[in-house]
Parts: sequence; structure tokens; C-alpha cells
Amino acid sequence: MPNPKGNPENLKNFTTEREEPLSTTISFRATEKMKEEVKAKDDPPEFCRQAIQEKLDREK
Repeated sequence: MPNPKGNPENLKNFTTEREEPLSTTISFRATEKMKEEVKAKDDPPEFCRQAIQEKLDREK
């Protein structure tokens, strides 16, 4: 029978070595083709963060 309180490993706090912590999420709509291309990357979340940051830097 599974543990009703879950895996104790999941209860540990998430740590990062970034200058700013990743403390929030963003949700947006995309085409199915875009989604598949992003999911095919080695690290999809990091790919999206870098792409968004590059665009924000260019617009400054």
C-alpha cells in the first residue's frame, strides 16, 4: 500500500544556484508545432527562460 503522505524526498526544499530564485510560473498559449519543438529540447524550461530573457534584453 502506498504511503498516503507521499515520498519524503519530495518534501525537501528546492535549492538553486541562480542569482534570482525561480519563484513564479508563466503560462501561455502556443501552437502544437511550437510545443513539440520545445519539448524536443534537452532542457525545455531552461530553453524557454533563455529565449524570453534574450527577447527582453533586445527590447531594452
